[in-house]
Amino acid sequence: MTDASLSPLALAPRAGGRPLAIAAAVVAVLALVPLVIADKFILSLGSTVFITAIAAASLHLIIRTGHISLGHAAFMGIGAYASVLTVMELGLPFAAGVLAAFVAPCLLALAIGPLVLRLTGKYFVLVTFLFGEIVRMVFVEWKSVTGGANGIFGIPAPAPVFNDPAAYYYLSLGAGVLLVGFIARLLASEVGRAIDAVRESERLAHCSGIPVLRLKVTIFALGCGIVGIAGALQGHFIRYVDPTSYSVVQSLNLVVVNVIGGMQTLVGPLVGTLFYLILPEMLRGYVELQRIIFGIILIIVMAFLPGGLVELGGRALQLVRRRAGS
Repeated sequence: MTDASLSPLALAPRAGGRPLAIAAAVVAVLALVPLVIADKFILSLGSTVFITAIAAASLHLIIRTGHISLGHAAFMGIGAYASVLTVMELGLPFAAGVLAAFVAPCLLALAIGPLVLRLTGKYFVLVTFLFGEIVRMVFVEWKSVTGGANGIFGIPAPAPVFNDPAAYYYLSLGAGVLLVGFIARLLASEVGRAIDAVRESERLAHCSGIPVLRLKVTIFALGCGIVGIAGALQGHFIRYVDPTSYSVVQSLNLVVVNVIGGMQTLVGPLVGTLFYLILPEMLRGYVELQRIIFGIILIIVMAFLPGGLVELGGRALQLVRRRAGS
């Protein structure tokens, strides 16, 4: 892999037209939801799903390099605080806040990436866990900037029009389509093939001419920058940010979303996001049993579906084809 293969010209998609057509149909259906459903709760849940999908997909990008981070929510928090402070303290527009939400975690990831990405397996997981805790403590202790444990209240909407849940639904949907679409294009390109090669064998990838460490740092920084944008969208959506929203528990939730959906394909975290957010709503009448039921389902998926729920869908599709062919 040469330096030129990391350029935008290398991002030529390798997938066929069918996945693109399916994705376009799904987006079209989602775009029609506010036109037929006026319930504010449903629309707010939809916005939450899209924002979480962005965060989960950005972690998936890092997972594809062979690293599982337990500090991803910390970068999401950095993006959220960066956007909120840019808008509220500097008086700049939301677009500037989103830019800050991308740049701030991206630069931090570029600074620590060359060090932490030399680690593998449990050592990388442990270091990112500690990093997440350090960032959380900074949020708590830096009261003059972050508001400490109380967080920041009264965060304005990106614009007055986005006080309407339907408008924010479209904003988060649009952001989700752009960012997840970018990740999909990246993974379907020459760069994506290099990422998969690094995950399978770093030594073999290096011998093939792939700049392993530089590629991993670039992808790590890109994933952290994208989750920072998700943090900005979330902060301006719920109008409040505090350290508990970006703890290690939240990072673990993003990992669980990828595991449940499937870590081998980008569809996995999207399916996992739906499952993770919709199931609690279906079990709202059984609050005490929610975590137990969710834990049991997670164990079943890990034991019998190592490829996640996406694998279950693939098996079902194969069964239908066999019956149709017989």
